[in-house]
Amino acid sequence: MTESYVKKLSTILLDAVTDKDPLVQEQVCSALCALGDSQPEEALRAWEEYLRQHGKLAHPYRTMILRAMEVVVSNHISELDKDMARAIILLASSEMTKAKELVYDWQQAASNVLVAVGKRFIGRVMEEMLSKFQPGILPHCFVVQTLANLSVSNVFGMVPFLTSILNTMLPMLGMAKHDTMRVVFCCALQHFSESTLEYLANLDQAPDPTVRKDAFATDIFSAYHILFHNWLQSREAKLRLAVVEALGPMSHLLPSEKLEEQLPKLLPGVLALYRKHAETFHVSKSLGQILEAAVSVGSRTLEVQLDSLLAALHAQVCVPVESSSPVVMNNQKEVLRCFTVLACCLPDRLLSFLLPKLDASNERTRVGTLQVLRHIINSAAAQMEVKKPFILSSLRLPLLDTNSKVKRAVVQVISAMAHHGYLEQPGGEAMIEYIVQQCALSPETERPGPDSEDPTANSVRAISISTLYLVSTTVDRMSDVLWPYLLEFLTPLRFTGALTPLCKSLVHLAQKRQEVGADALLIQYDDSKGTLPSPYAITTRLLAVSSNPYLGDGRGVASLRLLSVLHRDIHPLLGQRWATTIPLLLDYLDEYTEESLSQKEWEEKLLMFLRDTLTVVSDNTWTCQLSLEMCKQLPCYSETPREKNFLYKCIGTTLGATLRKEVVREHLQELLETARYQEEAEREGLAHCFGICAISHLDDTLAQLEDFVKSDVFRKSVGIFNIFKDRSENEVDKVKSALILCYGHVAAQAPRELVLAKVESDILRNVFQCFHTKDPALKLCLVQTVCMASQAICSSAQARSFHFSQKAELVAQMMEFIRAEPPDSLRTPIRKKAMLACTYLVSLEPALEEQTQADVIHGCLHSIMAVVPVPEGEDGHQESLYLDTMHALEDLLTSLLRRNMTPQGLQIMVEHLSPWIKSPRGHERTRALGLSACLLRFFLEHLHISALVPFHNLGLLVGLFSPRCADLWSATRQEAVSCVYSLLYLQLGYEGFSRDYRDDVAERLLTLKDGLMHPDPAILLHTCHSIAQIIGKRLPPDQLISLLLTMFEGLGDPDKNCSRAATVMINSLLKERGNMLLEKVPEIVSVLRSKLQETREEYILQAAQHSVYLLASQHRTAVVSSLLGSPLPFDSHTCTLWRALAVEPSLTTQVLGLLLEKMSRDVPFKESRAFLLSCSPDRVATLLPLAATCALREVTSAPASGSAVLELYPQLFVALLLRISCTVGVQLPRNLQAKEKRSAGSALAPRNLEPCSSAVDALQTMLLRGGNEDVVQRMEREGAWELLRTSAGHEEGVARLASAMAKFAGPRLPLVMKELVNSQSSVYEIQRVTSTAFLAELLNSNVVNDLMLLESLLDNLAARQKDTCASVRRLVLRGLANIASSSPDKVRAHGPQLLTAMIGGLDDGDDRHSLVALEAMVGLARLLDLVEPRDLRPVLLHVAIRIRPFFDSEKMEFRSASIRLFGYLNKACHGDCEDVFLEQVVGGLAPLLLHLRDPQAPVAGACRFALRMCGPNLECEELAAAFQKHLQEGWSLHFGEFLNTTCKHLMHHFPDLLGRLVSTSLFYFKSSWEDIRAAAPMLTGFLVLHVEPEHRLQVDLEQLTAALQLLLKDPAPAVRMKAAETLGRLVKFA
Repeated sequence: MTESYVKKLSTILLDAVTDKDPLVQEQVCSALCALGDSQPEEALRAWEEYLRQHGKLAHPYRTMILRAMEVVVSNHISELDKDMARAIILLASSEMTKAKELVYDWQQAASNVLVAVGKRFIGRVMEEMLSKFQPGILPHCFVVQTLANLSVSNVFGMVPFLTSILNTMLPMLGMAKHDTMRVVFCCALQHFSESTLEYLANLDQAPDPTVRKDAFATDIFSAYHILFHNWLQSREAKLRLAVVEALGPMSHLLPSEKLEEQLPKLLPGVLALYRKHAETFHVSKSLGQILEAAVSVGSRTLEVQLDSLLAALHAQVCVPVESSSPVVMNNQKEVLRCFTVLACCLPDRLLSFLLPKLDASNERTRVGTLQVLRHIINSAAAQMEVKKPFILSSLRLPLLDTNSKVKRAVVQVISAMAHHGYLEQPGGEAMIEYIVQQCALSPETERPGPDSEDPTANSVRAISISTLYLVSTTVDRMSDVLWPYLLEFLTPLRFTGALTPLCKSLVHLAQKRQEVGADALLIQYDDSKGTLPSPYAITTRLLAVSSNPYLGDGRGVASLRLLSVLHRDIHPLLGQRWATTIPLLLDYLDEYTEESLSQKEWEEKLLMFLRDTLTVVSDNTWTCQLSLEMCKQLPCYSETPREKNFLYKCIGTTLGATLRKEVVREHLQELLETARYQEEAEREGLAHCFGICAISHLDDTLAQLEDFVKSDVFRKSVGIFNIFKDRSENEVDKVKSALILCYGHVAAQAPRELVLAKVESDILRNVFQCFHTKDPALKLCLVQTVCMASQAICSSAQARSFHFSQKAELVAQMMEFIRAEPPDSLRTPIRKKAMLACTYLVSLEPALEEQTQADVIHGCLHSIMAVVPVPEGEDGHQESLYLDTMHALEDLLTSLLRRNMTPQGLQIMVEHLSPWIKSPRGHERTRALGLSACLLRFFLEHLHISALVPFHNLGLLVGLFSPRCADLWSATRQEAVSCVYSLLYLQLGYEGFSRDYRDDVAERLLTLKDGLMHPDPAILLHTCHSIAQIIGKRLPPDQLISLLLTMFEGLGDPDKNCSRAATVMINSLLKERGNMLLEKVPEIVSVLRSKLQETREEYILQAAQHSVYLLASQHRTAVVSSLLGSPLPFDSHTCTLWRALAVEPSLTTQVLGLLLEKMSRDVPFKESRAFLLSCSPDRVATLLPLAATCALREVTSAPASGSAVLELYPQLFVALLLRISCTVGVQLPRNLQAKEKRSAGSALAPRNLEPCSSAVDALQTMLLRGGNEDVVQRMEREGAWELLRTSAGHEEGVARLASAMAKFAGPRLPLVMKELVNSQSSVYEIQRVTSTAFLAELLNSNVVNDLMLLESLLDNLAARQKDTCASVRRLVLRGLANIASSSPDKVRAHGPQLLTAMIGGLDDGDDRHSLVALEAMVGLARLLDLVEPRDLRPVLLHVAIRIRPFFDSEKMEFRSASIRLFGYLNKACHGDCEDVFLEQVVGGLAPLLLHLRDPQAPVAGACRFALRMCGPNLECEELAAAFQKHLQEGWSLHFGEFLNTTCKHLMHHFPDLLGRLVSTSLFYFKSSWEDIRAAAPMLTGFLVLHVEPEHRLQVDLEQLTAALQLLLKDPAPAVRMKAAETLGRLVKFA
């Protein structure tokens, strides 16, 4: 039985090997291997028999079977008996030699089987192989290949056979005429030689320790003779490579004298192959083996052949290596190994060959030579020890090479030298300097091209930096070489790029020395021969480069750390202080990045650090030396302006700490004489230096500047200093710019108490001489200086008593500069600085004349307002300059306003801004409104009223600003609101309210700003209406008419948005405050008439009609009837009139009542057949209800209709909802269809006339007007309005509407529900469906409890359970189930009623599509957790049986609902599961496991839930834990791992379920879903895997095997794979 079943399984799987899918074939082979692992003897016998009986089976399939046999044999070689081994050997030998031609895969597979068997049965395999390896007969090539592979896999077993094999093989070599056969012989000789060498190397473990190399020498030499003299000359490259691969190991077995004799021929012969082959790895490898053999016998021939050897090997090493090519890389390694062999035996000759090559100019030659040199320095260190001076001197020319690849190779050689003591020799310092030079390379200049190697990992700079650091930190012997020598590279400019690695290495070296001698100085200047930088030079250098801290890979941090380590060498007193201050600087840098660091703040911290250092040292001599060194290094930073600028500041700081005035004067004079005035950064730096110095030495600084000014520089003639005699006008202007800027910084920095006395006499006196210039740079410096001087005066404590006699002159000069700037563009900061200067000047005494003030305001506004804005994102610098200039203008205007803080002064400012406020250009309006808002805020903040006086121009100002709340530009709108806000508070201030008073009405303006962000005109106008209401509430009566007249003027505004805003605000004001305008009505009407005559704009016409139509409200019935008779669709005038009816709330209520009556009086549609044979009649809307619906929409769209809508809310809501339901799918009459198309094309009708859409729109409008914006918005977000319009989505749309109403309009629901209940007896089925859907959804909300509607809703829905419409019955069940969400605590009380209803739904026989049953399942799932267990227990079994057929429904919804309900049934039974229900659980287990692979995610999710709920009822903790672990919602599921675990626990705890589970899974073998068909055999396989063999009787093996065999023909490859896998496991039952 067992053998026959294994054979049967084997036959089924072997037949499946011919599957066309490679993955299925692979799985079949895996199954065969599994079968073989379980029953190796029987399986191998069955496979052997199958191959014998199926001789015509194609070789690709035979190959797969042989590969499976190889795996099983390899894994179970110890279990094979001799008979089985013999059968396999005979089969494999036959398969291997059956075809005389070469069929590689097949024959290789057979050969591998023989090799696998040969690991244990070497004798039997050799017996078979030797039978096919007869003398005088050329064997099959795979016989030879098998012998070769056997020699590798079983060295100790094969070597004893080699003598006889070689004796037989040698005559065959001459018989082999085909290159393929020769290649195989070469491979065999190679492996035989390698095996022999391995055998001889491990004689202590060998079975025959008497074997000697001599035993093989003769035969190997004979073979060598044929291979070298005959076959190596072949034209076939493959054969030549095979020969050379064999010659390498064979050379070790040749007799010594024969090898010596053959070397003169062998070496040139091998070297010649370099020219014949592109891939030379095997040649190099063999050559290395030959060289090792020659060295081992002490050959003298090598010396004779050395030149040719070195030339050939050198040519190989000079081939460029591609890192992506392993073959080339391996060849390189073998070539270098050859050089190592030669270096060990002939070092002098090798170096005499290599070192001259370093002088070659060819890149590849140099790079290759350097690679060899590095290699032999590392691998032949002992032989190279005495050659160190020669090697060092040979690098002289490579050090000068500029090629990046050569540089990289040189750095690598120097790195090797460092590890072997070369750099301690004379000349080693040059190597170190070279490394530092490469570290200083600029990253930009070193970027290689796109085809070169990796620029980051292998760049010269990166390798050099890494080498320097590694040598400094890991090579102990280099410590004394590098310290203090590396310090010499800190200050020279050419090593700037290397500062970061230098500092890091120096820090490490210094710390190591500190560990040895804690108190000793690190730098011994006595021994340095004057080459080391002084402490002052080190301090200056490191401090200067720290100003740009992130440059050069973070040199700021590295420099500061080095300073910290060298504190004792810098000055003995600095240690304790720097231990505190430097870490703070480093922490500051850690908090920022290069982009986020404020350069100004960082430099200030460094200057503070410098000042603190100078204070701690407190040594005037040391300070003077430091300042001298700083001045000395200053020219070195000409290429780095930022660092030079900072160094100037450092000089100023240091000079400020110097007590010797002559030193200060001397250094300042030197700076003035040597400065490079053409560079702006240098002029700035010089000025900063003078300013900082003036803090301590004001008189000396001014005196030095005065002396310089008196020189002949300004007159461009030869002066006493004779410095600038050849300078042009432009150059002199640059000098003037610097000097003027120096005066400015002196004024800004010097002590305030000293500046006032010198500002006019010593500072501005020289400034005035330079005002008449056209040079922009000089202008800017003049303006900056005036600004700084003015600011210094203003910030002085004596500023108020200071009489600035030159004020008017300076203001006039500033205005000249401003007017000279182009008005349409902004390129320089002259305007900004000049305005800032004027700001400070204005606040000083004496005051400016009125005309002068007006000229200043006018000039500054014209200078900046018309500047064309820069497109966003194009020029960040110009955008920043514009913003700064606007801030300067704001400051100037507020400074001027401060001088006249009265309504008249404010009016003057606004009059200047008025033309810009009304400008046709948006950016000018925005700027003007921004300035106005700023001025009004300032006026309000500084308002001081001693007596109650009227704000007489409030109306005019509000009328000017308020229409701008609807400006096309969003920023303008925001600023306009700010202006109105400030004006209202100004009025409150004039009325006597305190400054901190907050008015609720005025504060509402701020909340309206968000509405002004939206560009939608409707939203803007609505917001303007609100703003007008606020204005109306706070405006004094006497200002109202002036406000209205100003707004009427605004109706003609070129900005249509502002004109519309004016109309809205006028009507709002008329409504709010019209009772105060009795006497002014004629004037207002007159203005209205004139405006209507001036414009034909529709919105102005509508506004006028609305204003006048207020008088005609008493004839409402006639008006409604007339308007309803208007042609549909309503034109714009008709719509306007409808909306006008909503002005009066009482009128609106009556109009809405009339329209409701009209809408419900007639039938909503009539049925007609367009064609006689059409299957269903068309529904066509009736006109009167349609017109009434459109009118309702228009009336309720008016803002004033809100109260009327609220009064009629339930009637309106229900009428419109039912109107929507009965117009779904209803068409317009034909005549209106044509008109609708025409009007849609011409945009004449703003509203949709389609019956259902018009009703939806009316409902939306009514809800908005009823205060339910949240309902409308939620419906909009969810797309529910669109659902309402369609037949398919109508129910869902109604449910979402009910949900939104329950959430946002709960208090309105009782009356709405009352109206809806009355409609449930409607003759229109769709209206019953709609009302039921609405009421059902209400039960899903808590609001039914809050409003005590639950009982009435339940009664109402229960009464509809027998409705003739299936949709109504379905919705009733949904509503009843919704109690679980809204009133879970009430479910128990109504449990029997609810369960009865749901079970009735499950058994509903009148529903063909089972949708009622589906709703019942969904509802039961929601209710089960909440009902009383005693109510549930009697129906559990009935429900479980009733829902089971739905598990495999074709419809996803039914599968998901039934499976999820099954889960809830199990959950309800936890701890109390009756046996009869447990049967249902067990029966559902297999379907649930398989449906985890359901193609629909909701079904798979339901299965996860159901299985988690089933777990506890199965009373198996491991199984329940596995379900909980693997089946959590949202977690990814590894199905195979989970199923394996589940089956393991099932078969461990419930082995008796095997038959039941297998038979259930057999049912799913025929599933229509591919994934489930694949999962079913998978489940079976895992069950079989984990069950004990004694339970096999539960399974009908014949049936299961047949079913799996059938699955092997399934069209889906995945199914076939799983079937094959399971078949492999069935061997367990064998």
